[in-house]
Amino acid sequence: MDKYSSYKPSGIEWLETIPENWKVSKLKYLGNLFGGLTGKSGVDFNNDENPKNKPYIPYTNIFNNTYISKDHFHYVSIDDGESQNRVKKYDMFFLMSSETHKDLGKSCILIDDVDELYLNSFCKGYRIKEKNIQPLFLNYQILGDLHREMISVEGKGFTRINLRQDKINDLIVFYPPLQEQEQIVNYLDEKTTIIDKLISTKQKKVELLKEQRTTLINQVITKGLNPNVKMKDSGVEWIGEIPENWSFVKLGHYTMIVRGGSPRPSGDPLYFDGDFIPWITVGELTNSVGKYITHTETMLTEDGMKQSRIIEVDTLLLSNSGATLGVPKITKIKGCINDGSVGFVKIYSKLSKDYLYHFLTTQTKLLREQQSGYGQPNLNIEIVSNIRLPLPSIQEQEQIVQYLDKQTKEIDELVSMEQNMIELLKEYRQSLISEVITGKIKVI
Repeated sequence: MDKYSSYKPSGIEWLETIPENWKVSKLKYLGNLFGGLTGKSGVDFNNDENPKNKPYIPYTNIFNNTYISKDHFHYVSIDDGESQNRVKKYDMFFLMSSETHKDLGKSCILIDDVDELYLNSFCKGYRIKEKNIQPLFLNYQILGDLHREMISVEGKGFTRINLRQDKINDLIVFYPPLQEQEQIVNYLDEKTTIIDKLISTKQKKVELLKEQRTTLINQVITKGLNPNVKMKDSGVEWIGEIPENWSFVKLGHYTMIVRGGSPRPSGDPLYFDGDFIPWITVGELTNSVGKYITHTETMLTEDGMKQSRIIEVDTLLLSNSGATLGVPKITKIKGCINDGSVGFVKIYSKLSKDYLYHFLTTQTKLLREQQSGYGQPNLNIEIVSNIRLPLPSIQEQEQIVQYLDKQTKEIDELVSMEQNMIELLKEYRQSLISEVITGKIKVI
C-alpha cells in the first residue's frame, strides 16, 4: 500500500513518526468524559412493561460492537426528576471494568439519535467538543492495537480489572484534516465489514459445535448409553425420563462445596503478581476450550495465598458470578481461586468427579437463565448444593465418562481450530486499523 509523502516525529515513545500534516493531542483536550448509571439494583433492569423504563446501553453491547444502534438497547427504570447522564448520538463509550486485560478500555460509538438513553455503570461516556474531529475516526483511533495496549496495561485489580479515568483522559491521539478522517472511516468501514462477516460465520460454526456438544452430553447424562433400558419419569420437565435404576439426587448430598477468596485490596502487590502459587481466575475457567486448567496467566505471593482459597490438583471448579457463571473445569495444577468460583473439594465415592463435570456443562445455560433477573447474577453455595442430577451406579458413570471424554475431545478440537481462525481474523482486523489510523499506510 501507499505511504504518505513526508513524516515527522510523533513525540510519542511508542510511535516514531506520523504523517507531516497530522496533529497530536490528548483525549481530554478534545472532549469530556461522563459517568454511567448510578444507584441501580437488579430490580431496576429489563422490566420493559414498566412505564418508567428507559433504554440504556448494557456492558455486553459495548464489549461486542464497534457501532451501537437502536438494536442494542436494554431497559432500566428511571424515576421522574432522577439525575442521570443522558447519552447522545456520536458519544463514545469505554469499558472501565473487565475480567481480562485485553478487553479493558474497549471503545464503541453511538450512531443513532435517541430521545432519552442511558449508559451502563461499568462504562464511561465521552463527548467530543472539538469540531475538527470526526467521531467515527476517533473511535477507530482508540480501537487500534497501540492504543488498546496503552489502555490495557494500566488496568488494576484481579477479580475484576479496573481502569482509572485519568488514563483515558491522558490518552494520546493523532489525526489528519477532517476530510481525510472521513475518507479513512469509509475505507475502514468497508474493510472491517468484510472481516466481521467472516468472523461471524466462524462464530456461528463454533456455537453450532458447542450446541452439538451440549446435546450429546445431555442425552447421555440423562438417558445413559443403553437405548433399550427401561425408563421412569424424573419429575423434572427439562430432564424428562431417566433409566429406571438411576437415582435423582441433590448435588449437596454428594459433595462438599467451598467458595474461593480474593485478597483485598485488589491489585495490591503484597498479594498479586507474585511467583509463589498459580492464581486461577474466572477467565481461566471460561476462556479456555476443553476439560482441564493446566496453567494460569498470573501468580500470587505467599501473603496472597494466605488470603485466598487453596485448591489441590484434580479439583472440580465452577464459575459462580457474572455473565460467565456456570462453567466447570478440572484443575491439573495446585492453585488459588478467587470469589468468582466455587470448588468441589470433597466428592463422595458414589459420584464420579468427571461425571459431575460433564453434567455441569449441560447446566450452564439453564443456570444463567435462572439468575439473569438479579442484576449481576451469582450462584451461592446453597444454589449450587440444590442442583439436582440423575445418578447411575459408579460403574455406569465411569462408562459414560469414557464415552463422553472421547466424543467431546473431537468436538473440542474442532472448536479450538475455529477459534484460532477467529483470533487470527481479529488480529488482522486490529492490525489493519492500527496501520491506517497511525498513518503508516495511506488509503486515500
